[in-house]
Amino acid sequence: MSDEAGQQATAAATLPAYAVSPRPKRVKRIRLALFLSSLAACLSVTLIGAIGLGFVAMVSGASGLSLELGQRSFPSGLMVGLQLASLNFFLFFITIPAAALALGLSIGRMPYRGITVQRSYARWGGIWGAILVGVTTGFFGAISGPASGLGALLSGGIVGLLAGAGCGLLFHAIVRPARQISDVDVNVF
Repeated sequence: MSDEAGQQATAAATLPAYAVSPRPKRVKRIRLALFLSSLAACLSVTLIGAIGLGFVAMVSGASGLSLELGQRSFPSGLMVGLQLASLNFFLFFITIPAAALALGLSIGRMPYRGITVQRSYARWGGIWGAILVGVTTGFFGAISGPASGLGALLSGGIVGLLAGAGCGLLFHAIVRPARQISDVDVNVF
């Protein structure tokens, strides 16, 4: 019996500070949270891109800058990235499964590891959102030139970061891992 207690003590000592020591065997609402978070990711990328596009158009119109698509400049790439992000919802049949896969392989596994801190979910959701949206917009922005590609990568990465962080928070709010890990099963039958 002391050998088993020693193994538990070493396992608890090796856990990171953000993880809870009793790891759950079954966590509920993971699939629901993944579906709703990926749907929210698709919608929020579209909305943030459209709002950013309108803001950039207002600033460029007020300052007299010309941001046409044919230019091979960094500001033109920013505009291309925002335009591509605002059209994200039209490719929902690709973006929703891609977001669900990325979220499922990153923050979808965190409750099973005993990670209950909300900050971790927002951080990793933002990182994967920035990677998915930034790389996609950067690739299509690089068609007109490297400077335009960098601008599209930056604007798409910012849009993805904001949308992904929000989706990580939504996932955490739906799953509520701290509550599920601390719940004690008192079923008699």
